[in-house]
Amino acid sequence: TGGPFMNAGVTSITALMAKADLDGESYVAQYGEEEYVLLVSAYSMYIGVASAVLALVGFGTLAKSVPKPVRTGFKWGCAVGVLVSALPNGLFQGGGSELKQLAKEQSLLNSYVADYKSYCPGIVNAANVVFAMTSPWLWSLIPTIMFVLGTGFVMRGKDWVLPSFLPPGTEVVLVTAAAALYSMNTDYQGAIVGEIPTMDQSAGITLGPIHIPVEVVDVSQLWQVPLIERCFHGSVVNLALTSLLFAAVNFLSILGIASGFESENGIAWSAPRELLAQGVGCVAAALVGSPPVSGSMSRSLVSRMTGATSKLACLVTALVWIYLQPYMSIMSPTPKAALSAVIVSAVLEGIVRPKGLLQLKGSDALVGWITGIATVLTSPTQGFAAGLVLYGILYGIFGTGKDRKEKTA
Repeated sequence: TGGPFMNAGVTSITALMAKADLDGESYVAQYGEEEYVLLVSAYSMYIGVASAVLALVGFGTLAKSVPKPVRTGFKWGCAVGVLVSALPNGLFQGGGSELKQLAKEQSLLNSYVADYKSYCPGIVNAANVVFAMTSPWLWSLIPTIMFVLGTGFVMRGKDWVLPSFLPPGTEVVLVTAAAALYSMNTDYQGAIVGEIPTMDQSAGITLGPIHIPVEVVDVSQLWQVPLIERCFHGSVVNLALTSLLFAAVNFLSILGIASGFESENGIAWSAPRELLAQGVGCVAAALVGSPPVSGSMSRSLVSRMTGATSKLACLVTALVWIYLQPYMSIMSPTPKAALSAVIVSAVLEGIVRPKGLLQLKGSDALVGWITGIATVLTSPTQGFAAGLVLYGILYGIFGTGKDRKEKTA
């Protein structure tokens, strides 16, 4: 990356997109978690290659001109997708699996939309959440209390009880710590993080005096993963198009972060360079068994807040997390309801009061809302593509944009 503040890693959007494209839950249920790790790693490699191709053909510069209504609607749709994924662990003792079973048995809406899952991958999960929110008598008491109180505290803790001098993120630490202590000292029956895998500290990569304890995936295994056959109906073209679209959508996060720092801090940036860096990052992610990576807004803002001045800041942050991994077992008893509270608190206000979407007028508002809804009901990649197509129809074929400009003049 070319900026001192930019931090990269797996984000809620990249995880959601990969899960949707690969039908993650069904794949794990059928083939197991180890096979899914290899599948995701292989997909990361293809996303990395696709990012590099887009950088070489000049997409980085073109991406700056993605219409605002499409960007705004896509951002809202992804936020709703994060909410849909997090909510089951906050309201049900058994999390998503319990909600799916209940919806399958009791929800008329679920039985109706199930036939459309092949065309709209996200529609069943959205219908399940609608069922959950309209069936509060089915909620598990303790996880729900933990989730509701945790969400409220993270969102409004500074306004309610916490001193203003405490650093950002204190609310998150307190909520997760309190939930973990409760889980450790009671017979908590809800879902928890569970055992965190450990690795041989002697394994990893050695670069001179530096030893990085990470497990490296055998590249030959990645090429042998039946990704095309199991997830893309045997079509290389389907994989290529989906990878290119994923890489393009993924780059929007970096574009938004870099553009913000340019306007607020005067830090110039190069779109082709950042897109190529995204490609290199995704290939590196593939080699260590990770989903695709992108720029993280929250981590980048924290980096700026702490006074980062070097482009090495992102690497130092990543290395610190790697070296702290052996001590992450303290997170094992943490209830998933508390983690869901943290996740939901980050997106809830933007979902309920989407300022960007509400500011759009006329055809722009139509494009924005349809892009967002399509992102929720299908997948992030399909929703983004739908938004671009709709924008092209309205402003290209019917000349809506031209008419609006003439009226403004």
